[in-house]
Formats: sequence, structure tokens, C-alpha cells
Amino acid sequence: MEWKVLLATFTAVFLAELADKTQIVGITMSAKSGRPLSVWIGSVAAYAIVTLISVFLGAILARYLKPELIKYAGASLFVVIGILMLAGKI
Repeated sequence: MEWKVLLATFTAVFLAELADKTQIVGITMSAKSGRPLSVWIGSVAAYAIVTLISVFLGAILARYLKPELIKYAGASLFVVIGILMLAGKI
């Protein structure tokens, strides 16, 4: 295991996820249901599956595309989705 990569990944994901919509959903679901353990287990399971898919997709794309292209495509997609959300299209 490459500890430097692990720590960098943990730090990036941790900081990116602070105060995002996933946390708001968790807070809302926990408050509404009164079952924080069930909400936590459901959240962890969902995030694990989403992360598994994204890691495997990244590994597959890395075989065919340069990392810089993946980075710029991801950033562009992020901006497009943001604009569409602001415009009320999604």
C-alpha cells in the first residue's frame, strides 16, 4: 500500500465532502427518521459503491487517456453541470 497516495486521497475527499449536499441529506435523514445508525450505514454503503465505480472507471480511462485529459474533462463536466443546475435544467 502506498501511504502517501492513501493520505492524499483521504485528505482530498475529506475536504471536498465537507458541507456538501451529501452531508445535508445525512443530517436531514437522521433528524427525520430518528435512526442515525441506519442513516450512517446506508450513507457509508452508498458512498462505498459510488467510490468503487469511480475508482474502476478512472483505472479503465487511465489505460486509454492521459491523466491531464481526464482532469480537464472532469473539470469541464463539473462546470457544465453547475451551469445546467443554475439554469434549472437538472
